[in-house]
Amino acid sequence: MSYLIGMDIGGTNIVCGLVDASGKLLNKIKQSTEAHLGSAHVFDKIDRMVGELLQSAQLGRDQVAAIGVGTPGFIDPANGITLFASNLQWTNVPTAEEIRKRTGIPTFIDNDVRMYVYGEAVCGAAQGYEHVLGITIGTGLAAAVVNEGKLYYGGGYMAGELGHIPLDEIPYTCGCGLKGCLETVASATGIARQVREQIAAGRSSILTEWLNGGPIDRITAADVSKAYDAGDALAIEVMHHTGRLLGKGLACAVTLYSPDIIVIGGGGAMAGERLFAPMREQLKQSVYSGYWDRLTISQAQWIDDAGIIGSAMAAGTRSQQGKD
Repeated sequence: MSYLIGMDIGGTNIVCGLVDASGKLLNKIKQSTEAHLGSAHVFDKIDRMVGELLQSAQLGRDQVAAIGVGTPGFIDPANGITLFASNLQWTNVPTAEEIRKRTGIPTFIDNDVRMYVYGEAVCGAAQGYEHVLGITIGTGLAAAVVNEGKLYYGGGYMAGELGHIPLDEIPYTCGCGLKGCLETVASATGIARQVREQIAAGRSSILTEWLNGGPIDRITAADVSKAYDAGDALAIEVMHHTGRLLGKGLACAVTLYSPDIIVIGGGGAMAGERLFAPMREQLKQSVYSGYWDRLTISQAQWIDDAGIIGSAMAAGTRSQQGKD
């Protein structure tokens, strides 16, 4: 029996997992990325992590069919190159080849969000659906589409940037240079930002009491969810506003792609119905009923592990295609 390895390389941590042919995650390990020490250091660390993972499972490298890697930023999956990843400080890095040279295992890379959504499509909440739209709510907001089992890339591999849909109601300038990008509000950082600004402007909130005199920049999206549950008017207002704007952004994607299911993952998805209820209400009002009536909306099944599973399964498919 052959196995697969899936990886998620982030600016802070690398997570490496052993996956069987059915998509079951058997084991995983996590280590700090240490990207500031350079890409060669990161690749050497990945090689050691692969060895550690296989040793714990008493497997040889010849029993691994392929390694799949999800990395942030702009990726050329056909050539295995990380074109630009700001939080890794990588530009035009031949990621797949560098890992293959060290490990001796065929390696394939892709954008981390695409791999997350692919994992949910083949082995998670969207398994069995032909047309899948997945979004991740975290530091930013991103999306990917899996159509009949295949990822949709668009020109330049740039499809899926839902977070950069500009809305007139959003006053913030985004890091991309545009004004009003959805992710400046509909993200974990955006939710916290809105609450902090309102408190700084004089709004009362139970969060101020919880801070015990500490700085408001300590407030997180998770704190806002807790305040929502405590009946805090500001937290409820921000969640409803954010959910409504997310619903408007999703309406654009639903009308364009006509998905069977929307899967919502990432840390921000832990807000659950606090965010999803106003999102659904707005989305229903913003799309033709024919889209809405056939649409399922679900939280991701593998909140933390979808990217590892997706990377592994995508690599397995691409490896097999290369043999056919």
